[in-house]
Amino acid sequence: MRGGIVAGTLIAVPACVRAPVESVAVPRVEPLASITPAPAPFIEPAINPARIGGVRRALLEKALAARDTHRRTITKRDRIAVVDFGAGSSAPRMHLVDIANGRVTDLLVAHGSGSDPAHTGYLQYFSNVDGSNASCEGAFATSDYYVGKHGRSQRLLGLDPTNSNALARAIVVHGAWYAEPNMLATHGKLGRSQGCFAVGDAFLQRAFDHLGEGALIYAAKA
Repeated sequence: MRGGIVAGTLIAVPACVRAPVESVAVPRVEPLASITPAPAPFIEPAINPARIGGVRRALLEKALAARDTHRRTITKRDRIAVVDFGAGSSAPRMHLVDIANGRVTDLLVAHGSGSDPAHTGYLQYFSNVDGSNASCEGAFATSDYYVGKHGRSQRLLGLDPTNSNALARAIVVHGAWYAEPNMLATHGKLGRSQGCFAVGDAFLQRAFDHLGEGALIYAAKA
């Protein structure tokens, strides 16, 4: 080489060029809210009056019709009590009915002295009048419990014109010595209440356990 310097040819290699990438909007996924499952729908127990023995069919059908008529007040619909005042007080005429399985428990129950002035053992008539000491008929809704002169008792709400004064008259379910079965051996009938549904003290809790609050008691003679 003649004193000349041969310059190397520089080859520029361009860096990798990235194609522009479009910005893609990614939808925001909200966290799943806590979902409370809807309550199971209430299934009305199938009613077959023919399966419910020991209760007069006509009276039972009236009681079930009353339960439907007063469905806003009668919230406990799987059980009722039917009081058949067409029978004498020596018969177990308060029928505690379990609608779902047709099981019936029968209890003695007294009627009011004003409904049977001669104390025949049979209810002669009803009255809704305060001070009459008579039993009243129709549909009742069981209400709260309290302790009064007869011990633990349960208030009743009269739902018909024939018993609309039940709460004011203090027509309740309570226990009483004169409604015990041993009265039948001595007198052949129960004693009388002042219009309340009086059952034997030994059987009162059985009635309370069956009814609770919001159940139907239907009382009639025919």
